[in-house]
Amino acid sequence: MATPDHLFNLRNNFYLGAYQAAINSSEVNGLSQDDVVERDTLVYRCYIALGQLQFVISEINDSAPTPLQAVKLLALYFSSPDSKESAVSSIKEWLADPAIGNNATLRLVAGIVFLHEQDFNEALKYTNAGGTMELTALNVQIFIKMHRSDYAERQLRIMQQIDEDHTLTQLANAWLDLSVGGSKIQEAHLIFQDLSERYQSTSLLLNGKAVCCMQMGNFDEAETLLVEALNKDARDPETLANLVVCCLHLGKPSSKSFSQLKLSHPDHVLVKRVSAAEESFDRALQSVS
Repeated sequence: MATPDHLFNLRNNFYLGAYQAAINSSEVNGLSQDDVVERDTLVYRCYIALGQLQFVISEINDSAPTPLQAVKLLALYFSSPDSKESAVSSIKEWLADPAIGNNATLRLVAGIVFLHEQDFNEALKYTNAGGTMELTALNVQIFIKMHRSDYAERQLRIMQQIDEDHTLTQLANAWLDLSVGGSKIQEAHLIFQDLSERYQSTSLLLNGKAVCCMQMGNFDEAETLLVEALNKDARDPETLANLVVCCLHLGKPSSKSFSQLKLSHPDHVLVKRVSAAEESFDRALQSVS
């Protein structure tokens, strides 16, 4: 008889972006020591996703198990631009330690950090071996970022062979469908819709559906979905960024959403691209003045 998965709801809520619901469902009895570590790791990652970085940093002490220490480094990395370099340095140092270097959570955190650094080859050094559904799902994301949908599809096939109905498998399938485009967009939309109906409608799933709508040219529906997502989390960077793009296509003002994004997430790729474009425009003006 299969052992009951006491952490299913917590894990699933985390994958779907229902971070507060995940935290609320984390008090589970009868956990093994390994389960306790996994639970705490997931809960602290939820707090990171909710922007409560200093809470995570202060709560995890130096004697905590390696997975929790790795999550603390993730919080440090996101806490301020000044902390990034030391966090990356510590991650590399730990990965080089034979005693802990192969820890799945540490490798996952390394993959997330180097993905944010846009250093895809470095990320793959630690994630490509897989070993968990999260690591394989992260590989899908990395290969999509590298515009290698063929490699992303291979990783998805691995996930489907393990568990086709797993939430991460479904999400990875939708991400890949979105990157391939064409008729696959409708399939991605159906996956996001199915997950919303099966579990709950989260900002992550609403954004997924909105991006599908935008790719299909249905910007009015996309705007409705993004406003709903904004009501769930007014500071979510992907919602704000997608709303900026959507409003531009609809010919509506987007400055408010962009200002919010710039203020709360100055390192977001859209903010950086707009800033670079503005600098190029200013230089061009100066060259002809």
